Amino acid sequence: QVQLVESGGDSVEAGGSLRLACAASGSTIADYCMGWFRQAPGKEREGVTSISTGGATYYADSVQGRFTISRDNAKNTVYLQMTSLGPTDTATYYCAAAATRTNTGCRSRLQTAGFDHWGQGTQVTVSF
Repeated sequence: QVQLVESGGDSVEAGGSLRLACAASGSTIADYCMGWFRQAPGKEREGVTSISTGGATYYADSVQGRFTISRDNAKNTVYLQMTSLGPTDTATYYCAAAATRTNTGCRSRLQTAGFDHWGQGTQVTVSF
């Protein structure tokens, strides 16, 4: 079973950038589709991005072109580079792992939040 710990959350001004990291232990992330989700107060959890075991990436329309997901299997870590941040990006960001090796599965699970393991989350606050 994989354990996930997020880091890198912070308070930033609009237009700024942040990089979140998700460190995994207990299992290698090479066997998992990895994803980032976020949840703002009073709103449902939203799938932000996922990356398949083969490196295919998928993004929500709201972050396309601004956010980049990457994985370093040697470090057992997944990253989320966020740029051009705005107040609507304010949320708790969660890292997650899904036991699927297919690109189709990795993309569909981002939409359904069908991931098997979750981190505790890291807070991102964006203000003017």
